[in-house]
Amino acid sequence: MVFATHMNVALKEAEAAGARGEVPVGAALALDGKVIARAGNRCRELNDPTAHAEVLVIREACKTLSKERLEGAELYVTLEPCPMCAAAISAARVARLYYGASDAKSGGVEQGPRVFEHAQCHHVPEVYSGIGATASKALLEAFFTARRSKP
Repeated sequence: MVFATHMNVALKEAEAAGARGEVPVGAALALDGKVIARAGNRCRELNDPTAHAEVLVIREACKTLSKERLEGAELYVTLEPCPMCAAAISAARVARLYYGASDAKSGGVEQGPRVFEHAQCHHVPEVYSGIGATASKALLEAFFTARRSKP
């Protein structure tokens, strides 16, 4: 099997999120090589602190498939998922997680609480970090630099 990334879709969603004034994080969820859900952060727009890109794509994919579990699915995210999103990824039984930039402040996979390493974690996806990391990090740095420079 040849690896084909869908990080480009997640990056486009991150760019769109940033353009909306959201933290530029994007996600795409693929099943059988086809993207079935895509989203960028919408916390501010929806006034919902759980409206992270990962949660939104999991919700959309579950609704599309009429299933609560996403066995075999691949999730592409531009930033290391936070603990809340890591727990949602586990609950949804996502098979593989690919993420771009690490998040030393709020990450929950390889940083911070390392959700998938807890005994209470019911499902542990395969995790691949650094996919599209340079582009992901650049989007985030540009967004926060611009926010700091505004009066």
